[in-house]
Amino acid sequence: MHIRPKSVNRLFITSALGEARVALDHLLANEEALAAIEYTATLMLRTFQIGGRIYTCGNGGSMCDAMHFAEELTGRFRRNRPGLAAQAISDVGHLSCVANDFGYDQVFSRYLQSHARAGDCLLAISTSGKSVNVVNAAISAKELGMTVVALTGRKDTQLQALADACIATPAGEFADRAQELHIKVIHILIELIERQSFPDNYPAISG
Repeated sequence: MHIRPKSVNRLFITSALGEARVALDHLLANEEALAAIEYTATLMLRTFQIGGRIYTCGNGGSMCDAMHFAEELTGRFRRNRPGLAAQAISDVGHLSCVANDFGYDQVFSRYLQSHARAGDCLLAISTSGKSVNVVNAAISAKELGMTVVALTGRKDTQLQALADACIATPAGEFADRAQELHIKVIHILIELIERQSFPDNYPAISG
């Protein structure tokens, strides 16, 4: 029987999936990161309980993650329930105006200064943990009396130093593997919030 050799593209595919699996296994074994996820969910839940709002920001793929996080809260994740107050800082008019007048490093912080208040929460997403505009947003958030939670791809960063909780998902040399873990973390955070806020939407689990 003739066995067709694997193509080069197939090898790239299986290699990429293998790297992703290794990164996920490392996160599963990282007790510090798991504890940070749990604590972050508690902080976010507390924000909603006191009538606050969660703002979130990031650049590039991290902005897409920020938008996804917010729309899953204002819409729904799995089952119908009331909307939750969340806002990604992604308005093109605001971003282009502030970038033009003040510089791109101020686009997120200026939004918080205009809209946020004490008791709100910022989810700041940066794979490097040092994006200047995200770091500036965290600084402004702290000055406003907000809770700051960070989602990064590296430990011991500028962003972590400013955060009340930091979920670091180191996953290799490049940002893509960290971003793949970020979306998993985001979905887990949303589920934890929903499980506490709308327990009837979820069956009880053991263990």
